[in-house]
Amino acid sequence: MHVLIINGSPRVKKYSNTDKILEKFTEGMCENGNTFEQYEVSDRNSWNDMRKAFNENKNILIALPLYVECIPGLLLEFLETVTPKNDGSKMAFILQSGFAEGVQLRCGEAYLEILAGKLGCEYKGCLVKGNNFSIRFLEEKDRDKTTLPYKEMGREFAANGGFDSDKCRKFTGPEIFPAYIRALVGFLFKTAGKKGFAKMAAGIGCTKPLDYRPYE
Repeated sequence: MHVLIINGSPRVKKYSNTDKILEKFTEGMCENGNTFEQYEVSDRNSWNDMRKAFNENKNILIALPLYVECIPGLLLEFLETVTPKNDGSKMAFILQSGFAEGVQLRCGEAYLEILAGKLGCEYKGCLVKGNNFSIRFLEEKDRDKTTLPYKEMGREFAANGGFDSDKCRKFTGPEIFPAYIRALVGFLFKTAGKKGFAKMAAGIGCTKPLDYRPYE
């Protein structure tokens, strides 16, 4: 099986959490001789080649981040330039986000099923997983530990040609946290989490506090 993979993140490859996930996913997918070609929508110079690959490939996988229930606009902009297919092509998705609960991604998942149909493809499921916000900030060892489970999902995709399996459904994790965990997470976010986000912000050059409100 040869798969066209489109990284739908608007971030350049170097800073893309989705790209780090795909690194491990494709390792598992290719263990038994499967192959792939990958494009990034953030690289507009590749759009002509990506459009050509979309037209020529019958197995398409789009991986993307979900930004507070929104599909990246840059991905939609690209998809508006392609001609819907009518050749029995199949399309699957990897949907990831910073939100840890599966319920936070279900609206996006439902939209992607509709999108596959609009693009003339058979929908082959969506691998849903949250809690991925910090991947690009982690050291290599910790990052690999976080993304390693996607390697098994790559094997699962290769075996089934999609994500319609119990393993893929369980991969999402909790649909919603119990009340006591939600309370604990809220407490940690206001204490240790706040310090952690402040450190990340300082690391990328932010000089103002996270609660800075210049327009109040």
